[in-house]
Amino acid sequence: MSNSAIVPFETTHLVRDTCLCLHAQRAARALSRRFDEALRPAGITSGQFSLLNALNRPKPPPIGPVAQLLAMDRTTLTAALKPLERDGLVTIARDPDDRRSRLLGLTDKGREILAAAVPIWRDLHAAIEAGLPELEPDTLRGALRSLSHAG
Repeated sequence: MSNSAIVPFETTHLVRDTCLCLHAQRAARALSRRFDEALRPAGITSGQFSLLNALNRPKPPPIGPVAQLLAMDRTTLTAALKPLERDGLVTIARDPDDRRSRLLGLTDKGREILAAAVPIWRDLHAAIEAGLPELEPDTLRGALRSLSHAG
């Protein structure tokens, strides 16, 4: 390999200090850890909370819109659903109108766990927002929403 392929150490600092992707990943991991810990008494992770919440609808949704909402591909969503289905929290059923499609629903047990988790989420969420005095949470949400739709 030639010397021209060497990245200067200053670039490492530039990326460390300015990379939006790196900072978003670090923040997401830190938030996930906090919510995972808080939701442990409900028996779910932060990712499972988001998934159960996404299924909390009047009619069972198909996989596609849920995957889109959670910014997941269908394969990843299907894998994330397996333990929830095994534990009796969600159902995966054929769509009677389109046998190729699957509809996702919460079971009574899934609704109970979601109901137990929402106050935990609400309290921690409020504490995190209160800990951002120099940043307006709605501005942060808007910026993150913009980033998630970019591309």
